[in-house]
Amino acid sequence: MNKEELFKQAAQSVVDANRDAAVKLAEKAIAEGVDPMDMINGGFSAGMSTCGEMFDRGEMFLPELIVASDAMVAAINVLEQALPVDQVKEKIGIAIIGSIEGDVHDIGKGIVATMLRVYGFEVHDLGRDVPIKTFVEKVREINANIVGSSALMTTTQVGQKALEDALKAAGLRDKVKTMVGGAVVTQRWANKIGSDLYAENANDAVKKLKELLI
Repeated sequence: MNKEELFKQAAQSVVDANRDAAVKLAEKAIAEGVDPMDMINGGFSAGMSTCGEMFDRGEMFLPELIVASDAMVAAINVLEQALPVDQVKEKIGIAIIGSIEGDVHDIGKGIVATMLRVYGFEVHDLGRDVPIKTFVEKVREINANIVGSSALMTTTQVGQKALEDALKAAGLRDKVKTMVGGAVVTQRWANKIGSDLYAENANDAVKKLKELLI
């Protein structure tokens, strides 16, 4: 099987939410000498992007999206173990990521966390509905230099501004880079609240954080 066909099948396994197929394709890619990072980007991540588009169009629902995400994560876990030593980079940064208080959505945030780990970040995923004080306490505890928050609703979006204020009040804001994302979040909102960057999706988050820190 050529590489492009592997990528196509990998993407489809995620769209189909077929965890077993995704894992087997990851193992097949390793056996055939395909670069694990190419397989992640060209196959599984591409499939998850398709799922996101389908979800936005109402062609896929949240339970299906959750299972699709699980299939992608399982495959990426297999591929991570096969990364050549020279591709296992030094830790780029220590990131805390979570869905802001009041927001129970965490699919997109989970994908961002997974992709950051793949690309050399140490990631502490706080989950969903995370109180502002928990973000602040975790920054102190692990000396993080990145704080990422996700908001999918306008009613919880204001929590990202509250997080900026809390980090300042704790004397930690100048020690971290903040990143915001989520369905209702825009670059304009990031600028308004003083966040260091806005990420539209997982690949965008990786790209911008690497540019910011390297």
